[in-house]
Amino acid sequence: MSDAPAAAPASLDFIREMIAADVAAQRNDGWVITRFPPEPNGYLHIGHAKSICLNFGLSLENAPKSRCHLRFDDTNPTKEEVEYVDSIQEDVKWLGFDWGDHLFYASDYFEKLYGFAVQLIEKGLAYVDDQTPEQMRATRGTLTSPGTASPFRDRSVAENLDLFARMRAGEFKEGERVLRAKIDMASPNMNMRDPAIYRILHAHHHRTGDAWCIYPMYDYAHPLSDALEGITHSLCTLEFEHHRPLYEWLVANVSGLPGQPYQREFARLNLTNTVMSKRKLLRLVKEGLVNGWDDPRMPTISGIRRRGYTPAAVRTFCKTIGLTKYPSLTELGLLEHCVREDLNKHAQRVYGVLRPIKVVLTNYPEGQVEHVELTNNPENEADGKRLVPLSRELYIDADDFMETPIQGFHRLVPGGEVRLKYAFCIICQEVIKDDAGNIVELRCTYDDATRHGVKPVGRGKVKGTIHWVSAAHALDVEVRLYDKLFLDEQPEEAAGEDGDFTQLINPQSLEVITAKLEPSVAEAQPGAHYQFERVGYFYTDPKDSQPGKPVFNRTVALKDGFVKK
Repeated sequence: MSDAPAAAPASLDFIREMIAADVAAQRNDGWVITRFPPEPNGYLHIGHAKSICLNFGLSLENAPKSRCHLRFDDTNPTKEEVEYVDSIQEDVKWLGFDWGDHLFYASDYFEKLYGFAVQLIEKGLAYVDDQTPEQMRATRGTLTSPGTASPFRDRSVAENLDLFARMRAGEFKEGERVLRAKIDMASPNMNMRDPAIYRILHAHHHRTGDAWCIYPMYDYAHPLSDALEGITHSLCTLEFEHHRPLYEWLVANVSGLPGQPYQREFARLNLTNTVMSKRKLLRLVKEGLVNGWDDPRMPTISGIRRRGYTPAAVRTFCKTIGLTKYPSLTELGLLEHCVREDLNKHAQRVYGVLRPIKVVLTNYPEGQVEHVELTNNPENEADGKRLVPLSRELYIDADDFMETPIQGFHRLVPGGEVRLKYAFCIICQEVIKDDAGNIVELRCTYDDATRHGVKPVGRGKVKGTIHWVSAAHALDVEVRLYDKLFLDEQPEEAAGEDGDFTQLINPQSLEVITAKLEPSVAEAQPGAHYQFERVGYFYTDPKDSQPGKPVFNRTVALKDGFVKK
């Protein structure tokens, strides 16, 4: 299977229609230059994958006059770490995309951004404000009433230039002064009411060290960085729609910019039973409610990678959900369906019993071992076959036996018959229990005449087929069964503004068991995909697996409820 991203989509969404029109009109000489601009203050999640696939996908679709930049908007040193920078690059590459020579940082432009701020001051379009943060909030106004001008709004250009230079020199404390754009305190758009564009932060930056003690605000650095890089299409999620007038104001009022980008917005990804806020995900990590950013229950790209999701499945999912202008909620089941569809093509099949019950074939010769030929992958003949041992004592899954069967149960029952897949039929003759009444063993007989799927003349059809593992050859393997992290479909809404979303964590989101697996999995390499037949798709954990001792993460159960719905 190729992990290379697909070429152009079959149909155009509203973003692609817009870009196609720009290319046809030879806007920017027909170039399409996009960017993926993460803040390095956390690990990326599945929502970011949608943006990555869009921006890098547009570059592939519009080649050769196209490219996509990876730019870190590293303007807040108090929350940014090199660890996040490294993880973001790994995630983008894992998804199958490459920025080539176009890796940038907002910090690359700190000197130029400072110069642009000086230019705005000289034009009378920015001023240094001495108000406290509390005073600024109080004078900002409301959605229905205008803001109040700062008493420092009409400082002279000379005074503002002097104060801004002294801010840079480190003469003032954090929060003592900010640089604000001078726009319109009566604007119905709160973002245009003299927004702060520089603040004082006496913090060490992961790239520039202690060279700066003032840092540009995101809304200031973002459009000007786009312009400096010659970005043609700045694609953002809907929460930035009300920031667009400020984006356009800055691009229009700063002179000497090499590019004239414009911003358009699309709806972000909202996924059921998931939180998509980096702040909330950070809390889960910091409070130990999950086992790090790459916990397979997390919606982070590193988490779903460790769970066993594939890049192709994620790209298919992002293509399937498409782009809209309106918020919506996507079912987690659709993502899981895309994962199953991809893994079904290339995951090797093995036998694994998660909750074992011993079966003794009383009429099978003691000490005899035979080997049954099994298909490695019915979707790909090139994967070949393998031999699996079969003996007198076996394990079957507890879910495949019911002492008092309910209607429609077609697996093993007392006195009933099932087929052992690829082997023969067995009949349950006796149920053995311990003193507490727990079933510990099933005694069965096998019918040699039913090998290889043969149905003897005059015999009825055996409805049930189950998998098995030879007890003498089974490996005890740690298996981690992952489920939805949150019980509620919309945990943030369910918790409410004053509630605690962590109280909605699913207590059964992780179950660690010891399963019985066929002996071939002893050679399983970290990062290998398997289908445990009739059970689900599993992934050899890349961190905790040891030679001869694999650890398996359940990627997704085999049953696909999304298709049925």
